[in-house]
Amino acid sequence: MTRLRKLMLDELQRRNYAQNTVRAYIHAIEDFAKYFHRSPDRLGPEHIREYQVHLFRDCKLSAGTIEGRTAALRFLFVKTLRRPYLPDHIPFPKRQRRMPTVLSQEEVARLIASAQNLMHRTMLMMLYATGLRRAELCQLKVCDIDSERMVIHVRQGKGGRDRDVLLTPKLLETLREYWRWMKPKTYLFPGTVNNWRADVPITEKIVWTAVAEAAKHAGVTKHVSPHTLRHSFATHMLEAGADLRTIQVLLGHAKLADTTVYLHLSRRHLQAVPSPLEAIEVSGPDQVKRSRRLIKR
Repeated sequence: MTRLRKLMLDELQRRNYAQNTVRAYIHAIEDFAKYFHRSPDRLGPEHIREYQVHLFRDCKLSAGTIEGRTAALRFLFVKTLRRPYLPDHIPFPKRQRRMPTVLSQEEVARLIASAQNLMHRTMLMMLYATGLRRAELCQLKVCDIDSERMVIHVRQGKGGRDRDVLLTPKLLETLREYWRWMKPKTYLFPGTVNNWRADVPITEKIVWTAVAEAAKHAGVTKHVSPHTLRHSFATHMLEAGADLRTIQVLLGHAKLADTTVYLHLSRRHLQAVPSPLEAIEVSGPDQVKRSRRLIKR
């Protein structure tokens, strides 16, 4: 391990960053150094600008992915190397804010019904019933299912925060049937080692595959990912009357502003306030002339 790598790891651990973040930051710095064939402590802002252009132009990475790489570079130069750079020296790329995809309840039902096996079905139901992130789903343990209180304990979610989410009767019924079949020991959804079932967590790729296969067989034409079920959970909860603060807690959002996006997706909230067009008098479309006159030049 190089001295710089150890310094950065020490700084990340001292600030109690999540393991996924630590791995992503280290990978980003390794790629940065590999691109220039030099140690990062011998590089500066001009190299960062060149690297960001390379990521956009040559690697065709999304703005969100490059934002993550930029956060790693900021941490390295400002927190680890203690260089007095201003934010403008290491700018974050401007991101296009797209509205998330949301499935209708009928589409969710078709998706769950199209799961390829009981394990996939249980995972899909869990994602939709609780709003879990896929990484949180992978790390769930059997002991996290609390049927006495009808909650599921999420340990060390995003930002290292613990929280409880809903355990519904339908989900509990499926979980019990799944447990009798799979007999998981530690992790609720065990993965494999050398193609043999083992007491390790499944990878996020397995969750992606389960959702993608179900969407294909269900004939859902929208772009569907595990996070789509999280968006659908939040939107449907809001439409059913849940308040934003409750949804924020269930989703594990640090800021309420992150939850307000679902106001733009909820039909109930969109239709709650009438358009100003409805308040004015206009003639009916049946009274409007149909013909068009050509304008002579």
